Amino acid sequence: MRITKFISVLVICLLFGAGNLFAQGNFITNVNGRTHQSLNGKWKYILDQYETGQIGFSPLYKNSKAKSKSDRVEYSFDNAQTLWVPGSWNSQKEELYYYEGSVWFRKTFDYQPKHKNSRIFIYVGAANYKTTFSFNGKKLGVHEGGFTPFSFEVTDLLKKQDNFLILGVSNRREKDYIPAMVTDWYNHGGITRDVKIVEVPQTYIDDYTLVLQKESLNRKTRVVKGSVQLAGNDYPDKAKVEIKELGVVAEVSINKEGRGEFAFSSKKMSLWSPENPKLYDVKLIAGDDELTDRIGFRTVETEGKEILLNGKPVFLRGVSIHDENPVRRDRAHSMDDAKLLLGWAKEMGCNFARLAHYPHQENIVRLADEMGILLWEELPLYWGIDWKNEEVLKKAKVQYSELVRRDKNRAATIIWSIANETVPGEARNHFLREVASQVRSLDSTRLLSAACKKDGWEDGLAGDNYKVSDPIAEVFDIVSFNEYQGWYGGSPETCRNKRFTIEYNKPVIISEFGGGAIEGFHADKETRWSEEYQEYMYQENLAMFDKIEGVVGLTPWILVDFMTPLRQLPNVQDGWNRKGLVSESGAKKKAFYIMQNYYKKKKEEYK
Repeated sequence: MRITKFISVLVICLLFGAGNLFAQGNFITNVNGRTHQSLNGKWKYILDQYETGQIGFSPLYKNSKAKSKSDRVEYSFDNAQTLWVPGSWNSQKEELYYYEGSVWFRKTFDYQPKHKNSRIFIYVGAANYKTTFSFNGKKLGVHEGGFTPFSFEVTDLLKKQDNFLILGVSNRREKDYIPAMVTDWYNHGGITRDVKIVEVPQTYIDDYTLVLQKESLNRKTRVVKGSVQLAGNDYPDKAKVEIKELGVVAEVSINKEGRGEFAFSSKKMSLWSPENPKLYDVKLIAGDDELTDRIGFRTVETEGKEILLNGKPVFLRGVSIHDENPVRRDRAHSMDDAKLLLGWAKEMGCNFARLAHYPHQENIVRLADEMGILLWEELPLYWGIDWKNEEVLKKAKVQYSELVRRDKNRAATIIWSIANETVPGEARNHFLREVASQVRSLDSTRLLSAACKKDGWEDGLAGDNYKVSDPIAEVFDIVSFNEYQGWYGGSPETCRNKRFTIEYNKPVIISEFGGGAIEGFHADKETRWSEEYQEYMYQENLAMFDKIEGVVGLTPWILVDFMTPLRQLPNVQDGWNRKGLVSESGAKKKAFYIMQNYYKKKKEEYK
């Protein structure tokens, strides 16, 4: 097997040692821009509840078969049942609804490379949570993390016929995982995103970055700087970046490490924004490799208590979203799933979405680029993280490097968030400062935040005067906090007496607020779970937030009702968090229209 040179892998090896070279970080980017073939569809599967990786002392990744009538093989992929990939096993088989453990998946296929001397990789968009990867009977590595991509090179193992890919996927929860033991969302297990065969030349474009320079924003000629990283053993002296629409042809000198930096200028460039989500076809050429991506150019920064997009103040009319299709009751994985979710957000008047609480599928990020919806992306550093465990910190850094590697060229993504609802303390503060530093080192062009708790949260929200003073906010560009007045503390009218002091001279986002309602249940506004109660609570919350100085964005919790085993109230929740503005069947609740009208006013205010 060739060892591919990836920037992210090299960085990870320097930080953590080279022991897991094939385990994390080294995935092919922009797979849809390369020669590829889908391996989606029906896969055979075998349960491995005890997570031994074997049945009857025979390793499952070997795909063993009896060769004579006296051979003992105690499993059979050939005669096994099937599951659809992508998709969670929980949603496809009633008996697997609450199953947490390992499932081994097998896909057989024939393959003839489309080009001579190609290198062949198998790319997995995500599998939750820990995946053992094997191909044609050889174990190639392990990937940890349920929401980021990974790929392995199989060039030297590929056959024209009868290839078998076996992935052992475990969704078991552990204290040293990210997330840890408890979450308020459904633990969808399985291969939850696309699987593809990807072909690249012997030396190929591994990574690239293009960034509009802020100092050129108000000039007639705008300047973009960027870099290209090649992977392989024989680097060309030159590479090229072309944007035909702008008349740009930039030559890139490649050094002995396969890296090159470039800059170009344009007088015709149209800036990307929610009102004008302009994307350009950017072509990168290096030796035998040619890759095209659609990229928008914009700047984002803060000034005092404002967020500036392309140098102008913006109000983030947002909503929080889980990466789940409620109609299919499964993890979202397709462009149609993305269109469903962002379509509802757009109808509500959103120009912003918080992709909670983990990296979402790449389709929704690319669709946001097309639709003009700004994004907050985050890692599930959530309840119960083992802050004192250095191995967990290493995992967090690796998983964030994977997210940044995937989405750093998306204009829509403006905020990297590193945590949600975590309690301040020495170990936690150190951990998050380390992660913040890591993210800054990977991408200094975007804003940094986290969904914090306000002071008093742990005391039952007592009193009327609250402070937002989490010490970790010192390292952020934006102060964000969750507030559930009227749902977890007091009745909606108590919002009128609440006062908030923000300890930092920074923009503020209310990253969560809201409460539950059963779609179609109508009563007076004091009856909990009714649409009228939720509507009333939203009205009072919005009036409360309007009084807080520096609020430049809202992401109410949440766009759609979502699955979670934490919510079991019979005939009300039944395994669903009911805080959605849209029900799991797609019906809009009354509070949806409260937000829609509020955002209409905000849009006029920020014209």
